[in-house]
Amino acid sequence: MIFGLRSTTWRFSNRSVALAALKQISRLGACDNFSLMCGRYRLSKRKQIIEENFDTVDWQDNWSPRYNIAPTQTVPVIRQHPKESVRQLSLMGWGLIPSWAKNPSIGTSTINAKSETAATKPVFRDPFKFRRCLIPADAFYEWNRTGLSSQPYCFEVREGELFAFAGIWDGWKDPTGNWVKTCSILTTTPNAVTGAVHGRMPVILDPGSYNLWLDPGMQNVATISELLKPYDARLMRCYPVSTRINHVGNDDEQCSHPVEIAEVQNRFFV
Repeated sequence: MIFGLRSTTWRFSNRSVALAALKQISRLGACDNFSLMCGRYRLSKRKQIIEENFDTVDWQDNWSPRYNIAPTQTVPVIRQHPKESVRQLSLMGWGLIPSWAKNPSIGTSTINAKSETAATKPVFRDPFKFRRCLIPADAFYEWNRTGLSSQPYCFEVREGELFAFAGIWDGWKDPTGNWVKTCSILTTTPNAVTGAVHGRMPVILDPGSYNLWLDPGMQNVATISELLKPYDARLMRCYPVSTRINHVGNDDEQCSHPVEIAEVQNRFFV
């Protein structure tokens, strides 16, 4: 099961389309993503702050603070210009569709890419080597299952500062000839903070490695892979949040406000 899809149902036009998608997912090696994490996150900073923090050129797209970003939605992505030493911000769909895919529904299973195998999986191999990006955020969510209940937690770096997930992207041409650009978030083994809740964590890049990760001329897989480490747990914190985060329609500040565990549990008995 893909992390974050507990409250999201993927619908296909008919049974044959669904079966075709599942067969393609299995063949391309994307199935291992069903056990991964990082399927909800927050980017609550204003457009200007994001631009300044990541030293990008003027961002043309409109952006409003988000508190409950979910798979298949459009998200801000940072890439380096292929011919100039400048960073560019643009919007992409979350869930990578490889350029050669026959069915775009594969994007529902590729919101995450396992860093240990991304360089060899057909669906991620070329994007990992040639098309890397930063995906800005200021928090992400994960659920801790206990029996029949599931408690969401919010994870932050330095009490809510901006950071960047290690991302990869690709372009896919739809039947009308339009290019659709999509992305995926790399995951790795957990640190001491995330490990208490989940067995994986998204790769949070150290700011000092941004240039190397984005460099389109860097195609040494071994060197790139060295950047994909668990983030320093001493710089992170987590706290329980309301189950409002379970529903993609809820997208406001309340989604990431701390709550008492007892308060959440008592709601089941009201």
